[in-house]
Amino acid sequence: MLRTLEIRDMLIIERLDLEFQPGLNVLTGETGAGKSILLDCLGFVLGWRGRAELVRRGADQGEVTAVFDLPAGHPAHALLAEAGLPGGAELILRRTNAADGRKTAWINDRRASGEVLRALSATLVELHGQQDDGGLLNARGHRALLDAFADHPALLEATRSAWTARAVALKELATARAALDAVKSEEEFLRHAVGELDALDPKPGEEASLDAERRLMQGAERIRSDVARALQALGPEGAEGAMRDADRWLQGAADRAEGRLDAPLTALERALIELGEAAQGVETALEALSFDPRALEACEERLFAIRALARKHGVLPDDLGAFAEGLRTRLAALDAGEGNIAALRTELAHAEAAFAAAAGALSAARQAAAGRLDIAMAAELAPLKMERAVFATQITAGEAGPEGVDAVAFTVATNPGAPAGPLNKIASGGELSRFLLALKVVLARGADALVLIFDEIDRGVGGATADAVGRRLARLATGAQVLVVTHSPQVAARGGHHFRVQKSVSEGMTTSEVVALGATERRDEIARMISGAEVTAAARAAADELLAG
Repeated sequence: MLRTLEIRDMLIIERLDLEFQPGLNVLTGETGAGKSILLDCLGFVLGWRGRAELVRRGADQGEVTAVFDLPAGHPAHALLAEAGLPGGAELILRRTNAADGRKTAWINDRRASGEVLRALSATLVELHGQQDDGGLLNARGHRALLDAFADHPALLEATRSAWTARAVALKELATARAALDAVKSEEEFLRHAVGELDALDPKPGEEASLDAERRLMQGAERIRSDVARALQALGPEGAEGAMRDADRWLQGAADRAEGRLDAPLTALERALIELGEAAQGVETALEALSFDPRALEACEERLFAIRALARKHGVLPDDLGAFAEGLRTRLAALDAGEGNIAALRTELAHAEAAFAAAAGALSAARQAAAGRLDIAMAAELAPLKMERAVFATQITAGEAGPEGVDAVAFTVATNPGAPAGPLNKIASGGELSRFLLALKVVLARGADALVLIFDEIDRGVGGATADAVGRRLARLATGAQVLVVTHSPQVAARGGHHFRVQKSVSEGMTTSEVVALGATERRDEIARMISGAEVTAAARAAADELLAG
């Protein structure tokens, strides 16, 4: 609900503070008093595009502040959260316009862009007038309006889900086809590379192991002859033989040496034991250093093959196994690709059938709702003196999308036998305003989240028709806040709250103000609307009759 509107130095308004109420708020006044300026100022703070020059002559800047009450669940809360703006039960919009044209906006005292302001305003206010081509006359929104009237959210959700599933199936099929085409282009390479890698079958760590083995064999070839000579020097024909001769000679002389050779003999025995262990160790080493020259050749051949393959594919030798596995996977995808494509085609066919079924059910529901909407519109048009007009909701085949396959357009034929066409092409100004009002009354479900503004929507009608317009506006106002700019006393009499817009001239400066009317003032204003500048007793009596009705 729009609670307050404050205007400073805008056009011919110097200072204005308005407090609106729930229900039907009517604004009346003589032509040129400034009623449209009031709407221009409201549109300015909501971010709508309008007049280029808004600042009052002589002022540095103009400013408009609008305060809205936001109930829980109002769609504005989500927009505020998405934009990172503070929320709450109260929404304060403020916008200034400097004399040089610069405009600045605040939402709950935070700077905000015009884009965010306009998105937010779409959840707050809905304006209807005789040239309402951005609202009910915009055919692009007719399908959503019909769906809101039909109230079939489950069918809409089922259709959206089926469309999403179809889109997923299409994407998966396209991805699989692209992958298969890419793999097919490298099939020859894959088969050759996998065969080459499978034949070599490199293992992680094998390259380092082969390199160490190769270096060992190369080193053994250089030192084996020295080790063999050392073993010979330690053996029976070398040190061992000489030491045993010495032991034998000393043993023969020991009996006559009176014990002097016992210690040397013991040491010699130990030396023979150590010498034997040394010879055995050298012999073992010599055996380890023995290798087949063909083994070195085989080791080098495999080592060089692994390194060459790693260089060829641009990977580390230890990563060749994982690289080979990746190639095998791609080759397996190639071999299984056609079967996978066939399975995905089947899934897509099922998804398309599910979407067609959901869209068909939604289309049938829309057709039924269109009939109900046309009947409801006929019932609303008759009291508005348009009983000969024919309103028809046309449903034709449209482009498939998440909300089905239907294109919806509201059409009208103003006279029997006349061709039907779009509302704004067929109806005259007065007829158009009544069509829009009837549509709004019929489509009023969920309007309580919006402030509904009707700008002289009753222009061109009077008498019983104007009374019917007023009654329908009052009916709308039972579930929403409605602001009506009107010249019709029948409409004004239906208001719950009445404001008069009036203009005055002082010292050559024209200003406009808005006055909230009490019961007596309201009676006089309606009488003025009936009789003109001179308010007569008969006009007051007629005003009393309207107010009582």
